Amino acid sequence: MDVIIQSTLKTLEKSKTLLNYLNDTTFSDASVAPYYSSIGNHLRHILDFYDCIFNKKINNEIDLTARSRNKEVETACYSAKTYLNSIIEKLNTFELAMTDSLLVTDDLGLGKVTMTYSYGALFAQANSHTIHHYAIINYIMEGLNISLKDSEFGYNPTTPKQTSLN
Repeated sequence: MDVIIQSTLKTLEKSKTLLNYLNDTTFSDASVAPYYSSIGNHLRHILDFYDCIFNKKINNEIDLTARSRNKEVETACYSAKTYLNSIIEKLNTFELAMTDSLLVTDDLGLGKVTMTYSYGALFAQANSHTIHHYAIINYIMEGLNISLKDSEFGYNPTTPKQTSLN
C-alpha cells in the first residue's frame, strides 16, 4: 500500500477515536463562537472531500465542489461512522498509481477552476485538509470543555512540539 494512503488512513483513524468519544448532542453542538459550527459540520466536510475523490467522472475529472452535504452525517455519530467506514474501505481498495494524472475542479474564491493534479497530490491535500479541520474541531472541543486526550489531534506532523518549561 502506498505511503500516502497509509498516512491518510492513519489520520482518519483519529476520526474513529473522536466518534467513539462523542455523543450526538456534543457532535452536533454549534454553540462555540465565533463561527458557530459543530464538530459534525467539520467531520462531514472532511469526509465529503474524500467522497468527491471517489466520485470520479468518466473523463477522469473530480469536482471538489460537488459535495453531498448530508445533514444526518453532521448530527448523528452513527451516520458519520458509517460514512467514515465507507471512505476507509475505498482507501483500502484504491488501486490507481499516485503519479496518475486527473483533472480537479475546485472553487478557490473566484469561481470554479480546473487544474491538473496527480492522485498523490490530491490525497496529500486531502490529508492536510483533514488535519486543518481537526485543529478547528480541537478549538470547538475546547469551547465545549471536551478533551480528547490526544496531543497530536489537530496538529500537522511538521508542527514543532512544545517543550515543558519545568
